[in-house]
Amino acid sequence: MDNNLIIVQTEDGSNTIFNALVGENYHSKHGALQESKHVFLESGLKHYLDKLTIGSPHISILEVGFGTGLNFLLSADYCTDHKINLDYIGIEAFPVDEQMINETGYHQFILKETWAAFIQNYMQAMNGKTILNQYCHLQIAVNKLVDFEINKQFDIIYYDAFAATNQPEMWNELAIAHTIKFLKPGGLFVTYAITGNLKRILKSLNCAIEKAPGAPGKREMLRAIKHT
Repeated sequence: MDNNLIIVQTEDGSNTIFNALVGENYHSKHGALQESKHVFLESGLKHYLDKLTIGSPHISILEVGFGTGLNFLLSADYCTDHKINLDYIGIEAFPVDEQMINETGYHQFILKETWAAFIQNYMQAMNGKTILNQYCHLQIAVNKLVDFEINKQFDIIYYDAFAATNQPEMWNELAIAHTIKFLKPGGLFVTYAITGNLKRILKSLNCAIEKAPGAPGKREMLRAIKHT
């Protein structure tokens, strides 16, 4: 186990991991679970589905910063419950080991079948696409963002990198432009952060910007739609 990673409890009672090297939690100290639900599930996946004029039997999501897997687990649970096929790729340069994933306690927030399938396939997902159940596929790309390449575009991008104060290279024009090229026209980019620089970069990449209420501890967050 990486000694630089420490399990810590957040204000809503759910756990996250503190990365001592980066000096930041993987999720908000105000509540890991409520942030993940608000930013990525509610304001990301469900928002996108609500805007569709016709139902979609298949959704593809690319996550930048897979981390503890919490965003994936909540999305997989929702898609399984609503019989939506989910193709999910998470980019993570430094994967958390399986023992620490178990210690997060996230099993208590999702279906036991989803958790069991995730744990069973977690390590295998780093070597290619794995099948969790009849609806959900997962792949974890063990790459730095700038080194990630795939001949595919996604419906939704979850951008969950560490904050710009600690990882400025994840929020510059090069990183965001590299990410947006994997987004389908009409696709949704969603992140917990909102800065003037990020808005300017996304607008320059032909994206429409939308401010949304932030999770507890943050006044606002950002969504962007890629123009067709």
